[in-house]
This record gives sequence, C-alpha cells and structure tokens, in this order.
Amino acid sequence: MRLNRTIRYSTVFVLLAAGAAMLLILNVRIGSVEISLPDIAKAVTGKEIDKTTARILWDIRLPRSLAAMILGGALALSGYLLQEFFHNPIAGPFVLGISSGAKMIVSLVMVFLLGRAIKVSSAALILAAFFGAMISMGFVLLMSRKVSNMSMLVVSGVMIGYICSAVTELVITFASDADIVNLHNWSRGSFSGMSWDNVSVMAVIIAVTFGAVFLLSKPLSAYQSGEAYARNMGVDIRLLRALLVILSSILSACIVAYAGPISFVGIAAPHLVKSLLGTAKPILMIPACFLGGSVFCLFCDLLARTMLAPTELSISTVTAVFGAPVVLWVMIRRNKEKQM
Repeated sequence: MRLNRTIRYSTVFVLLAAGAAMLLILNVRIGSVEISLPDIAKAVTGKEIDKTTARILWDIRLPRSLAAMILGGALALSGYLLQEFFHNPIAGPFVLGISSGAKMIVSLVMVFLLGRAIKVSSAALILAAFFGAMISMGFVLLMSRKVSNMSMLVVSGVMIGYICSAVTELVITFASDADIVNLHNWSRGSFSGMSWDNVSVMAVIIAVTFGAVFLLSKPLSAYQSGEAYARNMGVDIRLLRALLVILSSILSACIVAYAGPISFVGIAAPHLVKSLLGTAKPILMIPACFLGGSVFCLFCDLLARTMLAPTELSISTVTAVFGAPVVLWVMIRRNKEKQM
C-alpha cells in the first residue's frame, strides 16, 4: 500500500514538473513570430542567432513565461494557505477580495506617483499590494468571526472585492490618458511587459516565502486535524494563524503588484492537485500546489496570447473559463457530502 502511494506521488510530481517544462518551452516558442527549438537551444547555450529573434526571446517571451510560472505557483500556494486557514474549500485571494484590496492600494500608489512623474519601483508596488492585501484580509477575518457559514463568508469576500474594485475604477478615472491604458490592462490581469528585473525580484521574494511555508508543513498537518489536536501536539495556534495570514498576503501581493488580480487559480489548482495526489498532506501539497499553479497559468497565458491573435485576452478571462467549473464541482461535491 505504501509502495503504491509512493509511486502515485512520484508520478504526479514528475508529470507536473514535465508539464511545467513543456509549457514553458511552448510559451517561448509560439507567438506572432515562431521561434524554432534549435534557435532556443542556441540562445540558451550562448550561441548567436538572429538579433530580432534573440530580442523577442530574451526581452519579451522568456521573462513573461518565467513570470507566469513563478506567479502562477505563488497564486496556487496562496489559495491553499487560505483554504487551510479558513477550513474553507473555496477560499482564495480573488474570491475573498484580498486581490482586489491589493489592486486598490497599488492603483492609488501608481496614479499618485505616475501623476508626479515619479518612477514606481518593484519594492514599492509589492509593499503597497501587501498593505492592501492585509486591509482586505483584516475585513475578512472580522467577518469570519461573525459568520460561520461558508457561503456567507464567500459572499462577504465578494462584497469586499466589489467595493475595492469600485474604488480602483474611481481612482483610474483621475489618471492621465497615457497611464489609464496601462492601469486598465494591469487591472484586468496580464503577464505582459515583464522584465528581468521584475523576474529576479519576484523570484527571490517568492522563493523565501515558499521556504517559510514549507517549514510550516508539520504544524499545518496538525492544524488540519483540528485546533485542539494541534495544541496537544505543541503547536502555537496564534503564531501559526498569523504566519498563514502574512505569508498568503505576501504571495498575493507579489501577484497583484506584477500581474494584477488573476481569478480562480488559487481555488482550482489546489483542488486539482489534491485530486491527483489523493492526499491533503501539506508536505506534499505545498510543492505540488506550486507546480500545479505554474502549469495552470502557463497553459492559460499561452491560450490568452494565441487563441485570438493578434488580440490578447485578459489572463483572468481564460483562468475563469477553466477555474470556475472546478469551483462549482467543489461546491456540489461538498453539498453532497453534507447530505450524506
């Protein structure tokens, strides 16, 4: 039995890693200008290729694809942490309004600084997004104490999201015409316009956060069995809950700061990964969620770029098409379990 489980876990991880690698190559290769595999191999090994092809590869597609992989993994991991924190299978940064809160503060900072011709740094955007995420998270935590019903908590999060989105739209109307286009595209969710500086900063922050989350796998495993059991196992519940809030907010902040709010990935990816693994053990779910989110976002970004080319779809449009049915499936399955 143990051997069968080990084989299943190993197979899932190999498939997810292979899927992420394959989709990364496809995202780099496919576009308005198709880049051949030999050219990609030459560029990676430092050999000379056509200058235009090299520029498209190094300056546009590779940073964008790496950003989609890193941020997609972070989004799925953030959703998993929120689901464990609230013991709610459809909790996620987008559904609970946390992404909308981060978007609101980032848009305020961008309009204020861009209006004064001040360059906005990556660190400033991430700090602004973290502050906004913590504001929304605070409201969600207050609501979670008042309501115990899962659907009411989700409705509360959706309302918070609508309020934050309304404020964001109001702020954008006061931006200059040139900035409105950028702000509007960013507010709809997109991995376009990524630079190597963006990728390096997000990679460091998310790698450190991922390491911190992985170190919580043992106390998180005890927390899954109930707070009373976790306390008996010596887990500091207050500290654990505080860390879950902070770490999920940092992950959400990175995503919103660079790519805007992206819907449903934080809910769909953890559930799909859990179904593949057949277990909810955090020590397996944490890395698997990251890989699953990477695969999900790379696939959706590829469709967003190519499905109606040369028009590019919002990434949230594509993630909603594939993620919303998963949410409906989770809700129907949970309702059946309650009736049984």
